[in-house]
Amino acid sequence: MSDDSADANKMPLLEHLIELRQRLLYSVIALFVFFVICFFFAQELYNFLVQPLADILLERSTPEHQRRMIFTDLTEVFFTHVKVAFFFGAFIACPIFLSQIWLFVAPGLYKHEKSTLAPFLIASPILFFIGGAMVYYAIMPMAWEFFLSFEVPANEGGLAVQLEAKVNEYLSLVMKLIFAFGLCFQLPVIMTLLARVGMASSEGMRAKRKYAIVGVFVVAAIFTPPDPLSQISLAVPIIILYEVSIWMAKLVEKKREEREEEMERELDDETGTD
Repeated sequence: MSDDSADANKMPLLEHLIELRQRLLYSVIALFVFFVICFFFAQELYNFLVQPLADILLERSTPEHQRRMIFTDLTEVFFTHVKVAFFFGAFIACPIFLSQIWLFVAPGLYKHEKSTLAPFLIASPILFFIGGAMVYYAIMPMAWEFFLSFEVPANEGGLAVQLEAKVNEYLSLVMKLIFAFGLCFQLPVIMTLLARVGMASSEGMRAKRKYAIVGVFVVAAIFTPPDPLSQISLAVPIIILYEVSIWMAKLVEKKREEREEEMERELDDETGTD
């Protein structure tokens, strides 16, 4: 009897582990498939990432001297293409990752928990995409223009100071910026979830606003190129998102109060009926 009882207790856990393995396998297969597809278009995808810099360099080039990018390691371009394919493959596969997470955890959630968590799973990749699009279309052109302003033309008795960008270093910088902006744009999702579980409150976020602003500029200084324009361009949207987080936390608290009041009324009605 004890063995049967133990087996009965272990089976649900074993089933969950099997399901988790299956969900992870689906996610890995999806990532591999999109990685292979993106690898065949790695050069085109890299050209897309390098376009903001290419547009500026094209304006500065002359027919006698066309601007270029270089690589100093024999395998550098190949592994750069691998990184590009993995980067875009992971981004495209992100909805599949999130759907597998949802399919795994949803059966164990209550109805109101499902209705709470589902919007965040949808909002998270959208906000990441908005952050990445912002850095690509707004921040990178301004930042590259700023850094290229330090080039020095050749003159008598002096040498020219000119950019010779390396392929892998440029990709690393671009990926760092996209990840930084994409992750920072997750702030409303994170803060709202914390408010939902009671680990944060709108009043607490308001009281710590000045500390949050200082922290935002520190984060912007770490994750962006060392020019004031890029840092401000990241800091200002995050501050706005912080204010949005306060508003969303307030909505969560209001709904929680309404739900508690409704539960109290139902309890009072049941007590009165008895």
